[in-house]
Amino acid sequence: MTQSLEALTAHMLEAAKTAGADNADAMAVRGTSLSVTVRSGAMEEAQREEGTDVGLRVFVGQRTAIVSASDTSARTLSDMAERAVAMAREAPENPYAGLADADQLSTVSDATSLELFDPSQEPAPEALQQDAMIAEAAALDVAGIEQVDAASAGYGAREIHLAASNGFAGGTHRTDRGLSCIAIAGTGTGMERDYDGDSRIFQRDLRSAEEIGRTAAERTLLRMNPRKPPTGSYPVLFDERIASSLIGHLLSAINGSAITRGASFLRDAMGTQVLPEGLSLIEDPHRPRITGSRLFDAEGLPTAKRAVVENGILQSWTLDLATGRQLGLPSTANAARGTGSGPSPSPWNMALTQGTASRDDLIRDMGTGLLVTSMIGSTINPNTGDYSRGAAGLWVENGEITHAVNECTIAGNLRDMLLAIVPANDARTHLSRVVPSLLVSGMTIAGD
Repeated sequence: MTQSLEALTAHMLEAAKTAGADNADAMAVRGTSLSVTVRSGAMEEAQREEGTDVGLRVFVGQRTAIVSASDTSARTLSDMAERAVAMAREAPENPYAGLADADQLSTVSDATSLELFDPSQEPAPEALQQDAMIAEAAALDVAGIEQVDAASAGYGAREIHLAASNGFAGGTHRTDRGLSCIAIAGTGTGMERDYDGDSRIFQRDLRSAEEIGRTAAERTLLRMNPRKPPTGSYPVLFDERIASSLIGHLLSAINGSAITRGASFLRDAMGTQVLPEGLSLIEDPHRPRITGSRLFDAEGLPTAKRAVVENGILQSWTLDLATGRQLGLPSTANAARGTGSGPSPSPWNMALTQGTASRDDLIRDMGTGLLVTSMIGSTINPNTGDYSRGAAGLWVENGEITHAVNECTIAGNLRDMLLAIVPANDARTHLSRVVPSLLVSGMTIAGD
């Protein structure tokens, strides 16, 4: 008989107490994943994985250690606890380590209202294969597409339970469905590829396989016959597919781990302008059917909506208990962890204020410049914000797209770039990170 995750975490906490831990928290994850890849109208690969992983963190005073395992037998759990306590006794003291106080804990542990679990039956491999084959066929139906590199469909389900000696206990059950397609056009050195895909919690929310295959094909054809752009200073429009990476750099710079190390170009920016006036960045971990949603974090603290940036002004770091204590601030309930690691700060659902102009409007208004649709590699200095990335996309002349571009580098400074962004109105609101296309003026492009 399969043991419940609640029972597993309770067993680990009891074992930790018996082994001599002053405090402990435990995490158990039971998951199933299924994926299918097709190529040339036939199944190329099918994978199914399932298992249970457990993790235990123990405290001996302010010394701590973490152990994990995929064996959930009673003997293994007891051995884990003894080993963790022995490790903790040899570890250096951490003045910021420790569980949350009882009055800090979330009193709501049932995440049903967030709709993170699709109760429909796990799909059969044949159903996933059919979706992938439809996407592949739709891409191949577009004139000019030579082949499909791969079309894949997948399903995952995870049950997660957390418990701690301070009295917290709570869990979530999550599912995800995904479908993607990579189309190829041209041959030899003239070969180009692009993709489309979708990932949702509920199967019925997933975009159609036909649309995904067709869009992958259309994007690929736009990349044909690329040229290098001229070198110089030009406006750069980050397509919605990749614009969230710019906001990701901001989020990394305000992460408590970076701030406590002093390794951030925004380390002295609290209360100052980091985005244009009128733009806000809002974290809302309670949006239904969104992968980043949760009622409590990995330390049992209740999550809440907060303004990270309001009207362009930086309002908050992203903190867990330890980084908050180090900075003399309360946690923002952003602790994330796995079974084999301790908590660390991580942002949940983020949304940037959308603009009033469409992406086409921004293309028209930018005059001559680069629409970036993909990027590779990066050289980013977290201390200074100096930014340099390889890019490809579409060249814009006099407000109109003229041809494809590749093999170029775009460069600037993130502090300046973030202060200059102009958002479009095309963000996909079902994503955990809702960021529209972003126009940045005056970036350096290195091409010919």
